Amino acid sequence: MKKVRVGVMGAGRGMAMINQLMNSEDAELVAICDFYAPILEQARQEVEKHNLNVKTFATFDEFVQYKDMDAVVLANYADEHAPFAIRCLDAGFHVMTEVLTCANMKQAVELIECVERHPDLVYAYAENYCYFNTTAEMRRLYQQGKIGEIVHAEGEYVHDCSSIWPQITYGQRNHWRNCTAANFYCTHSLGPIVHVTGLRPVQVVGTQSIVLPYMSALGTHGGTGAMEIVTLENGAVVKSLHGDMKREPGSVNYEFYGTKGSMETNRWDLYEMKTYIEGEGCPNCKGELTTYKPGFVGDVDTEAGHGGSDYYTVYYFVRTILGDEEARKESIGVYEAVDMCIPGILAFKSVNNGNIPIKVPNLRNKEERDAYRNDTYCASKAWAGDQYHHPQEAYGELPYIPDEVYDRVKEKWEKDEQG
Repeated sequence: MKKVRVGVMGAGRGMAMINQLMNSEDAELVAICDFYAPILEQARQEVEKHNLNVKTFATFDEFVQYKDMDAVVLANYADEHAPFAIRCLDAGFHVMTEVLTCANMKQAVELIECVERHPDLVYAYAENYCYFNTTAEMRRLYQQGKIGEIVHAEGEYVHDCSSIWPQITYGQRNHWRNCTAANFYCTHSLGPIVHVTGLRPVQVVGTQSIVLPYMSALGTHGGTGAMEIVTLENGAVVKSLHGDMKREPGSVNYEFYGTKGSMETNRWDLYEMKTYIEGEGCPNCKGELTTYKPGFVGDVDTEAGHGGSDYYTVYYFVRTILGDEEARKESIGVYEAVDMCIPGILAFKSVNNGNIPIKVPNLRNKEERDAYRNDTYCASKAWAGDQYHHPQEAYGELPYIPDEVYDRVKEKWEKDEQG
């Protein structure tokens, strides 16, 4: 069987994908691209240890013209994925993007329409938090109807990145982590709830904290925490909480309440979960409570990253390209991917308009797209154009961050790079 030839854009976060591709039975790593020479060199040295012949590229323009590959994994900056994915799809490559799908609503429309123009190509979204042993088990139980119809759910992704901010922003004033609104990165908290239930968000109300001193001292303008209150198409309400709040270890947690029971992860152990299920004809409040650690699906490499969840993003992507219909069912396509992300974009608009409810459009429907075709409203000057809106304007005076802050962060990063 011919292997799928895959190139990876972004050798930092993309190293998890590179490692998996080097050991895949179904795929062959053929190219790596990164604009930062030291990271690209580290990746080149790593693949050399495996005696692989892999092309390296310092620019995306060169990378996307390389013809000896079938598919591309995009692990570049989180606000760049849609335009890069569109270029790759138009060049004839299958595409998997890391989080997030798009920086604004205009990109969401353009990405969907590009995928629709290429029905023979696979687009997949690497929301790895859908593939923990617990979230995968929750999807299985929900699809079997074990807890009935969802009424309420909560997703939480609290990860204080302040200690590693120099390493992930490089002291760049305009790095996406410094420029995007806190609501933007909603996919780890909301995405698994969308994937477990298969339900589409229809409305969102956004809230956002002020930017706290320990984060503004590192150069970010976005709020330190954010929350979206999302209504799903069946009327269920979801609380999606995420940000750089103080908690160690960080919190990844999911709770589902249904008409027949509930299920939730252990707040202090993501890989353990509890279910409470009332059987058919069972009296109210009389059911079975079970605590257990579900196994992973298949022969997963638990060293693949994020507790093994990284394994499935690449696995399902490659297997879908090869025509595996079971993999296609688990892989996250463009419509579901957009559903996971645009509530954060629209929540930012909600915050800046007094926390009002905002409709989440169904972009599967062509007639709903025109209203968003030119909507670039977001907190990134690079993608908003004349619709730019600063994430803190809703709270009055903007925090002033002097150049010295970025100089200090860059100095810390360079010092750490040199060992």
